[in-house]
Amino acid sequence: MPAGSEVLPYRSNIPKISEWVFDQIEQGFYKRATEQGSPWLVVGGSNYGQGSSREHAALAPYYLGMRAALAVSYARIHWQNLVNFDIVPLEFADRSDYEGIDQGDILELPTVREELQKGHEVTVRNATQDTTFSVEHRLNP
Repeated sequence: MPAGSEVLPYRSNIPKISEWVFDQIEQGFYKRATEQGSPWLVVGGSNYGQGSSREHAALAPYYLGMRAALAVSYARIHWQNLVNFDIVPLEFADRSDYEGIDQGDILELPTVREELQKGHEVTVRNATQDTTFSVEHRLNP
């Protein structure tokens, strides 16, 4: 989520502020997210969410349908905000799995609810590449 005078006036308008979600990375993301619908997840690198201590950096993507984040690592405050807004923060168990994902790949979490309750490992299926890999979470019951 960008900061600044263009976005700040809409701080209390979540539908409007969501129009800027990931816009600095991919212009037109808002349109794609609204057309695609929910649920979806984002794949991020190291220290994902750095500089995003504002709640809107989690709340606006949630409004658009984001239900999980999959990253190499997280900025501490952003990780907490993801959890607070019902977005599951997952981390790659093996960084090479991160390197093997391409933009547009369809990732599935077929048994995420059961796996979250059972332990700290979750299976991800890359339907595009017909592969599976494990990710981890640091959530507690």
